[in-house]
Amino acid sequence: MKFFKKDMPSTDGRKKKNLNKSNVNNNNAMNISRAGAPCMAENKLQMYHWQSGGGKSTIEDMVLLAKITEPAIVENLKKRFMEDKIYTYIGPVLVAVNPFKQLPYFGEKEVEIYQGAYHYEVPPHIYAIAYDMYRDMLIDYESQCVIISGESGAGKTVSAKYIMNFITKVSGGGPKVQQVKDVIIESNPLLEALGNAKTMKNNNSSRFGKYIEIQFSKSGEPLGGKISNFLLEKSRVHSLSEGERSFHIFYQLCLGATPEMKENLGITSMDYYYYLNQTKVYKVPGVNDAEEFKETLKAMSVMGMDKDRQMDILRIVAAILHMSNISFFEEGNNAVIADHSYLEFPAYLLGINSEQLEAKLKGRTFYSHWGGKSEKVEVTNNVEQAQFARDAWAKSLYARMFDYVVKTVNKAMETDSTGLDIGILDIYGFEIFSRNGFEQFCINYVNEKLQQIFIELTLKSEQEEYNAEGIHWTPIKYFNNKIVCDLIESKKPPGIMCVLDDTCATMNAVSEGADEDFKRKMGSQVSENPHYMPFKDGFTIKHYAGNVSYHIEGFCEKNRDVLVTDIIEVMQTSSNAFIQSLFPDKINQGVKGRPTTAGSKIKTQANELVGALMKCVPHYIRCIKPNETKKPRDWNEQMVKHQVEYLGLKDNIKVKRAGFAYRRVYEKFLQRYAILCKETFPHWNGHPHQGIHLIMNSVNMDSGQYQIGRTKIFVKDPESLYLLEEYRERKYDHYARVIQSAFRKYFSKQILLREKEEASDLILNRKERRSNSLNRAFYGDYIGIEFKPRLAALIPRGEKIQFAQTVNKFDRWFKSSKRHLILTKYNLYLIGREKVKRGPEKGQTVEAVKRKIPLENFSQISLSKYQDDFVLLHVSNDYESLLEVTFKTEFIMVLNRKLKEKFGRELALNFVNSFEYSVKKKGFGGGSRKKVIFSEGLSDTPECVVSGSTFNIKIAHGLPVTSRPSLQRRMNEKTQRFVQEVKRNSLNGNNRRIENRNIDTNNKENPPHGNRNPVRRAPVGPPRGVKQPSPFNTVGPYGHSAVRLPMNIERMGNQPPPPPEDPAPSDQPTIQTGHLGRTNSHQVNSIKRQPLPPKPNIKQAKALYSFDARDASELSFVVDDLLQIIQEDDSGWWMCRQGRNEGFCPANYLQKL
Repeated sequence: MKFFKKDMPSTDGRKKKNLNKSNVNNNNAMNISRAGAPCMAENKLQMYHWQSGGGKSTIEDMVLLAKITEPAIVENLKKRFMEDKIYTYIGPVLVAVNPFKQLPYFGEKEVEIYQGAYHYEVPPHIYAIAYDMYRDMLIDYESQCVIISGESGAGKTVSAKYIMNFITKVSGGGPKVQQVKDVIIESNPLLEALGNAKTMKNNNSSRFGKYIEIQFSKSGEPLGGKISNFLLEKSRVHSLSEGERSFHIFYQLCLGATPEMKENLGITSMDYYYYLNQTKVYKVPGVNDAEEFKETLKAMSVMGMDKDRQMDILRIVAAILHMSNISFFEEGNNAVIADHSYLEFPAYLLGINSEQLEAKLKGRTFYSHWGGKSEKVEVTNNVEQAQFARDAWAKSLYARMFDYVVKTVNKAMETDSTGLDIGILDIYGFEIFSRNGFEQFCINYVNEKLQQIFIELTLKSEQEEYNAEGIHWTPIKYFNNKIVCDLIESKKPPGIMCVLDDTCATMNAVSEGADEDFKRKMGSQVSENPHYMPFKDGFTIKHYAGNVSYHIEGFCEKNRDVLVTDIIEVMQTSSNAFIQSLFPDKINQGVKGRPTTAGSKIKTQANELVGALMKCVPHYIRCIKPNETKKPRDWNEQMVKHQVEYLGLKDNIKVKRAGFAYRRVYEKFLQRYAILCKETFPHWNGHPHQGIHLIMNSVNMDSGQYQIGRTKIFVKDPESLYLLEEYRERKYDHYARVIQSAFRKYFSKQILLREKEEASDLILNRKERRSNSLNRAFYGDYIGIEFKPRLAALIPRGEKIQFAQTVNKFDRWFKSSKRHLILTKYNLYLIGREKVKRGPEKGQTVEAVKRKIPLENFSQISLSKYQDDFVLLHVSNDYESLLEVTFKTEFIMVLNRKLKEKFGRELALNFVNSFEYSVKKKGFGGGSRKKVIFSEGLSDTPECVVSGSTFNIKIAHGLPVTSRPSLQRRMNEKTQRFVQEVKRNSLNGNNRRIENRNIDTNNKENPPHGNRNPVRRAPVGPPRGVKQPSPFNTVGPYGHSAVRLPMNIERMGNQPPPPPEDPAPSDQPTIQTGHLGRTNSHQVNSIKRQPLPPKPNIKQAKALYSFDARDASELSFVVDDLLQIIQEDDSGWWMCRQGRNEGFCPANYLQKL
């Protein structure tokens, strides 16, 4: 998978992908002053983005604010909010403002934009934070986490969903990985249905905390995950504040259940149930509970829950609703069931008797211990106690069912791998209501702990690290909320939670007076803390987010959070195995001990959460709620300012402006960026300081952009880090291209060998071959159609060209004319030239399709048994065409392959020395029969004689029909000696470097301007005095014409490559000398080969230019080499010999002697 953008801003001529104007202005685009460093802020191309367009009106990174004040921060956030730009940076911290509407900025296009992008390339977005986590995890092999904080209704839950969706989209993997992704994504609607609810401040408020850990392999594929849940607001099951709803699942069941479900579960309208009709709020604007219920059931299926288990869960939800309608009246200070008919359905759903349900609601059992003896005591409940028992029973059922669902989700994501993690913390926000109780106390305590982490890692620890590393730094003052955390959780001196647990431990069965006792103890133990203030009905804590007053009523009872053993025993007798499994408690009446309280549970969970977060590299999203109306474009200035103050955004900006964006220990920095400098790559063994300076100097990094501490290097601006990453990416890109090139070369050779064998099999034992007819590369396109737009326009765009060559086509009088034979996946085209008869181009000669043959219409192809190139095309229900195709074997192979791929049949081949065929039925002689006879001749060049309707062709015998092409490349004598020496040295353990003089392929001189390969990059036109071959006479009709042509032959009308325009200079450098620059004439003359004395009666040629062979059939040579000419050919390729090596050479590179 890719970690970085391949098309980042570059100064080396590669493709550039750049920023819009506003992003350059607002993101402090890099502009390194020292010479040679790229300027990231210049020459930017326009790139689509939802925040693109317009000039600079707001600041995207508030580190760049002119004034660092709360009003300036609020004003910048307001302007961006009104422009629907809801995201803003403070360095790496993302500030997100809830828009209270759905914005179209989270689709596939945005995923594509932010995948692989750096902060400076794109405007602020939550996807940028998500990709930073994913990328950093893979780069540094360290687990990451994101802490999303803010008050209730600020958008934390939806932010967590966006992050999860983005990460699952950009991470790779197969079907198994996709299943893990589905579980991760589908866990959201399920847990939201069971754990979220509408509150006064938020229509989808998380009423529980969850920490989602997604586990990844080292290659970035999600392997599984884990969800930790804590502090479910169980009291919401039975108690609602004005304007709020209970958990979503209750309303989804009432509105979305099927008729069968409603009958089995006794579901009716929502106002029928007491737990739902307390506030008369049944619907949430813009939410379809019936459709959400379908999504919930679908999510259950993805988690692996079958239909029966889904019904078990819904049975508990329905039972809780029915239990809410059980009411009591008082008779003689005892509670009495008002209507026994309301007992039947909840008892039926829970799998117990209605009598058991009634008995445990009306009374309870406890054990009195005295003098070492235990006595069972039966106690009846009054109305208040009976209602408390009913509500406690319902709460326990719901909480245990919720825990089971979380365990099921974890089981579906379970993995044995212990790799890398990305953690996403989605927790209820800070809450301040008109009346705050025990739930708000616990929620705000957890938020206080998260704020402490933020302070520890972004303000306190950062400044301490600068001091420890000896970095020049001006300390910044900030508020440390540790004093508030100690007030709540400290043991010595005791904090509020310790005092509360001590009070609960001394409570009797009756809770009257316990809350007042708790308040009295706090007055004596925590009153001296400056952040604690008592009042008549409770106490006030000065939290980091503001003062919150808590009413102590119910604190002790809610903290005890125990279910009487009578109810547990009844549930363990349930006929429903699933419900019975939810109560595995072991009841031992003789054991005394302090029970675990809700406060101690949340304190333990909070500290475990902090520990898990501290093990990861944290990222931060600070969510802001702009109003209480939950309406878009509504901005409450004072409300936002208060959040900006308590979130500490101003202090955060100050620290980031004065601090360093990046820090790494020496070893990790050198390991990652050693590749930037040849002195440090691949390993640096010197002093780390020296290695770091070498790396920084290699990229022209300004010395003010970094400081070297005692164990770490600190880089000031993010843009400087992006500069390092850009250079690193270029280095790896270069090496990747080298490796890819080597592999492609090897792979293409293997393909060529297979193609040679495939082509040879078609004619083996059936037809004679020309010399070297198959010892060449198969290029397919020998015309260069991509450089001939007029010709390419005649071929439909959807048809990919498989073979193309200029051939000779014989008419009814056996006269030859040139045709372009083009074979595609669907058709064969014969294209010739004709005069335009009408229109503005009248009288001009243009190329036109002369014949089009669909591949399925080919019946067979006839060829002779000699070495000639004549091919007769047989077409079903149509006339035949006689062609002379130089690369006939390759053409037949490609045609045969396409017929097998498209139609599942092989091409029929007929090898005879005499055949008849019909010509086109048009004009004089049309439709007549013609005959072709082949016979033995004396020359490799066919001798053609026309006699009436008979075409006689004489040609000499070629290679035997049993011959096959060489499937291995030949090595020249010097290369063989080099290989033998390497083997000999390896066997002898000699690791000395072998001199370049042993490699014959390097014994060539470079053409002018350092271009060592004129075939790859040749100037247009041949050298003076050398005749340029005609485009239509690209290949000689006979003789040694079936040779492998160079790379550019299809681009130049089948010509050999033109040499450089200027003569080779006398001071031309060579690889052999080891000099890349020019050398003096003395050096050149000292390495030139001495001309061999010409042999009598042998044609010789002198090399005017160097030529680097690209195939085994070609011969390499350098300037001034003397070559023996074996055979000349009009095609422009001569067969030559040098020493023991033979091959084809471009004639216009040689001067005949």
